[in-house]
Amino acid sequence: MSNSNETKKRVSHLPEHGPLDENGREILLSLKNVDITFGKGDNAVKAVKNASFDIYKGETFSLVGESGSGKTTIGRAVIRVNPCAKGEIFYKGVKISGKLPRKLDREVIRNIQMVFQDPAASLNERATVDYIISEGLYNFHLFKNEEERVRKVEKMIEEVGLLPEHLTRYPHEFSGGQRQRIGIARAMVMEPELVVADEPISALDVSIRAQVLNLLKKFQKERNVTYLFIAHDLSIVRFISDRIGVIYKGNIVEVADAEELFNFPLHPYTRSLISAIPIPDPLLEKKKVLFTYDPSVHDYSKEQPELVCIGHNHYVYGNSAEIEEYTRIRESGVPLKSITIAESEEELEAASTEEQTVAGADSILDAPLHDTGNKLYSIGSFLLPILGLIAGFIFKKHNYIRNFKACKKGAIAGLATFGGIVALFLLFLLIATL
Repeated sequence: MSNSNETKKRVSHLPEHGPLDENGREILLSLKNVDITFGKGDNAVKAVKNASFDIYKGETFSLVGESGSGKTTIGRAVIRVNPCAKGEIFYKGVKISGKLPRKLDREVIRNIQMVFQDPAASLNERATVDYIISEGLYNFHLFKNEEERVRKVEKMIEEVGLLPEHLTRYPHEFSGGQRQRIGIARAMVMEPELVVADEPISALDVSIRAQVLNLLKKFQKERNVTYLFIAHDLSIVRFISDRIGVIYKGNIVEVADAEELFNFPLHPYTRSLISAIPIPDPLLEKKKVLFTYDPSVHDYSKEQPELVCIGHNHYVYGNSAEIEEYTRIRESGVPLKSITIAESEEELEAASTEEQTVAGADSILDAPLHDTGNKLYSIGSFLLPILGLIAGFIFKKHNYIRNFKACKKGAIAGLATFGGIVALFLLFLLIATL
């Protein structure tokens, strides 16, 4: 009975502090075995698989991986845009995935804000900067009178490095870096505790990126804001993160403190990301040998992998044999070298040939990016069945299996329909001549 009452109390509002881990750190956000799926039936795609990690109060937790790995999908699940197919998301120990009471829902919205990747697309082009920043204040009634609202907005616009006179302008009048500052101001004026920063600097010029990062760190220092920082560039992530999580095709493969991860990148995918970081010296960059990740090195046919802590607050994804090897490497205390410089042209050429071979083998196993089986292929093949069969043959040759099936289905239906029409026409013609 007491447990039932405690559960009701937990979901009615957010507590002042989250639960503590064994080291006394406050857990602000926690993902537990989260799956996120798009589509239904045969077309269902599992974008995130069994994701679990904690984010502590006041830290910057970075989630890195290549495009399409599921980083943004997790970020959008945290702000509850993407629903969880399985698992749970907790904020301050309160479950926030799924349906929430209206009061709790509003608390969560205010406490978790997002800074989007594209500063142009994320701002309302028809609204002034003043309204864009004030919209959250209006929705949550976070001011006593108009004078207080104006004061809050003007203070925030100055804190992000813009001027009060910019408030009357529209987003198209600003540069990309200025628009991103407006996006940051819109999030920070709500005084959130957690900000999901979805690649906030990837669309900006290199010269502007440092300014935006310094701005984010400034807010973290002044307001104790916690960041879930989503990125694909490990060279930037290293210097702004407290901890880093690496994601590959929906699986969290490694989580560790920033320097720990760079000194001991145990999972081969993490090593491949680090090896791709550009070297400032063009001569060395030219001789660099990339470490290519080959998923076939893992044998998960007998035992499924898990994310396991091997000590040093370091989690790695693997089966028992791999975990044993990772633990042995970590306990040796010898930092791993992910970037290799070729000593000769022959060595570099051999490494490049090997890399191309692995990449070629991997591309056969993976479905091509645009192999969607779009209905337009079926419709076009129905109207022009001969061309549809030719297109289907070309798609099949290049491993676009879904597109091939769509063309084949439409072409067969088109040939059957046109065949039926011709047969009827000949029948009527025969009757008319008799």
